[in-house]
Amino acid sequence: MTPASQGHTSAVSVCAVIVTHRPDVTLLRRAVAAISRQVGGLVLVDNATRCDAFEALVAELTSDGGRVLRNPGNLGLAAGFNAGIGAAREAGFSHVLLLDQDSVAEPSMVEALLDGLASLSRQQKVAAVGAQFVDPRNGVVGPFVRIGFPFNRKLPGGPGERVRCDFLISSGSLVPLDVIDDVGAMDEALFIDNVDMDWSFRARHLGYQLYGVCDARMQHSIGDALRPSRFRRRGVFIHSPLRLYYLTRNRLLLYRRPHTPAKWVAQDLPRLAGKFMRMALLIPPRGENARAMLHGIRDGLVGRSGPRP
Repeated sequence: MTPASQGHTSAVSVCAVIVTHRPDVTLLRRAVAAISRQVGGLVLVDNATRCDAFEALVAELTSDGGRVLRNPGNLGLAAGFNAGIGAAREAGFSHVLLLDQDSVAEPSMVEALLDGLASLSRQQKVAAVGAQFVDPRNGVVGPFVRIGFPFNRKLPGGPGERVRCDFLISSGSLVPLDVIDDVGAMDEALFIDNVDMDWSFRARHLGYQLYGVCDARMQHSIGDALRPSRFRRRGVFIHSPLRLYYLTRNRLLLYRRPHTPAKWVAQDLPRLAGKFMRMALLIPPRGENARAMLHGIRDGLVGRSGPRP
């Protein structure tokens, strides 16, 4: 990796941080190839992946100047991002671009994010700007969200637009390191789910703004699977029982934090209850889903965090 150049912010000032755990290596190759040509450096933080195809990719990435950090166990998404951010800081970069293992950047994504951040930061405190994702399984464009009551506002935006929002997903987010110094690191106690939401809420609580940049696009999948539905033409996103545990537990942990918006808590509680009913009664494996969410409720109520026991 090479450190950031002096002067105005440009792509060479950006280090991409990708966190992996048992990835689809073919898809990860696409993600690495797509982003490598757009940034000044790349750090891949792996949580306990062991397969020949992945080892080959690691060797290629290292030979091309990337840095790979290997964890013997699964330390979680937040810990992975924090380790990658630390490596980017050591190398002298000024910005990090956070990416999931299945996020494939479209050409000029980073350029659009940098342009948006530079323009928006002239008149206000901006914590981060985020790319707009398209789910390759159904073509759905992910909207940016502004929290409301009783319902959130989902804002898809359009070409050239920069949409003010209340949280950004971590993947596709461009963040200046000096903002991380102010807002703080990703909360490793949350392990995986809602890490991005918690960080966004902390930033907003400190008076920062968040924006989605519609001209910055990437392919990114939500959930572990997409299942056909008679009620939703483009299907429903399904999470595994393990992810349901973290989603449920971490929601309850966030509800009690002082930086979490009260109106989000008020409208998210009934949504979480509805999700429990749907996953426990309608979506197989119903029994496993119910047990996972009940365990998440129990652990969330007593304040247990970290990896699932």
